[in-house]
Amino acid sequence: MNEALIVRRWRRYGADRLYVTAESGARVGCVDLQSGEVIVDEPVLEEGVRRAAQAYLRSDVTELVLPYQLEGVLEDLEDLRRLDGDVYEPGVRTRASSIRTRLDGLTAAGWHVVHGVPLGRQGTVVDHLLIGPGGIFTVAERAHPGEQIEVRRRTMTVGGEPVAYQRDARLEAARVQALLRAAVGSQLTVRAVLVLQGIIDMAPGQRPDDVLVMARSDVPGAFVNLLERLEPPRVDAIAAIARQRTTWSR
Repeated sequence: MNEALIVRRWRRYGADRLYVTAESGARVGCVDLQSGEVIVDEPVLEEGVRRAAQAYLRSDVTELVLPYQLEGVLEDLEDLRRLDGDVYEPGVRTRASSIRTRLDGLTAAGWHVVHGVPLGRQGTVVDHLLIGPGGIFTVAERAHPGEQIEVRRRTMTVGGEPVAYQRDARLEAARVQALLRAAVGSQLTVRAVLVLQGIIDMAPGQRPDDVLVMARSDVPGAFVNLLERLEPPRVDAIAAIARQRTTWSR
């Protein structure tokens, strides 16, 4: 890829991300500034996305255009943390990357994982879409190391402050479900999964009904133990459709 990269920041609904696209409008990848996770379609693009994110954080602009080939190497996350306040915590790169690795480990059990699913043309990206014997799930992660996270049936607070993570996850899953149903041509159900990092307070009787909330340590075991809802041929067919960009551009 020799064309320029365009980096834009997106902050909405409690999320804070950098989106990297090519001049042609093709999506290259994104960086979650809360967890430090980098999401790319092709592993070979990851280094370019990391360098683009570093260049953006060093600049003082709302949109950055830069050549794909950058000189130098990407600094570690401690350096990035100094550039952008407390967005990055020391060592979070290792922790953040593990959720993707954990999900990818499910492929041995017949699951498919699609990372960085773009929804429409507004820059919204589903972090992870999980399709397997146990069903179809959107997976989002929210990291608050060391903070108290109180989870109730319809509400959630972090450090005593209300957050809209459940609502956002619910709306995301509903959007994915509608687009997948239109593309597949049949009824299917997509459930939202919210993976939390922090000190989780969730009484058994207070578990949300429509959002599956779990700790990172529950991944991937929580999915392996699910009852089979989809047969392997249907799983493969849905996953193939989910990997088509046209499925999400409606």
